[in-house]
Amino acid sequence: MADVLPLVEARLTTALGQPDARAAVTFLGTERIEVLRFQEGDVLRYATLGMSRNPMTDPAAMLADPVEGPRAELVLSVRAGLADTDKVLRPLAVLAATPQVEGLVVTPGASLDVGEPLWPGAPFTSVLVGEPGGLVEDLELDAPMDPVRFLPLLPMTPNEAAWKRVHGAQALQERWLAGGTDLRDPARRSVPLD
Repeated sequence: MADVLPLVEARLTTALGQPDARAAVTFLGTERIEVLRFQEGDVLRYATLGMSRNPMTDPAAMLADPVEGPRAELVLSVRAGLADTDKVLRPLAVLAATPQVEGLVVTPGASLDVGEPLWPGAPFTSVLVGEPGGLVEDLELDAPMDPVRFLPLLPMTPNEAAWKRVHGAQALQERWLAGGTDLRDPARRSVPLD
């Protein structure tokens, strides 16, 4: 099978421009995950490269299918200059390695938690996985491979994550919308949840 990563990187650069920085992380027992940084005005975008190398496998499956199954990369957008967000590289790589390490299929509406601040002083330890297709279009691959979806990550405060577990992703997104929440603000406070 062809290596999908050059195609994924080409789709990212088409949508976001040339990356101005990149870092690679390898965890024991996993393949390398890169994180690319793109700057557009006052917004920094961090995108993973490597999560889509192999399809994600349902943990209940007896064998991992090397060809068919959902593929994804993660994209985080934050405002530049308000926090040391470049330290998010390792936590993002951890999240991107989750399908390989834990056999998890990452889908929109899911919560992913790294158990520590996403960057120094961040009020977030987890993210809500958003719907694909907005910022970076899905990348169609040759059949029978599934397309690569570029999933936006929306940082959640611990209170928001707890509230989401009870009320669901849609209800939290509606709260954010009703509160005019700037989800790109790396230092934002929790939306009112009462």
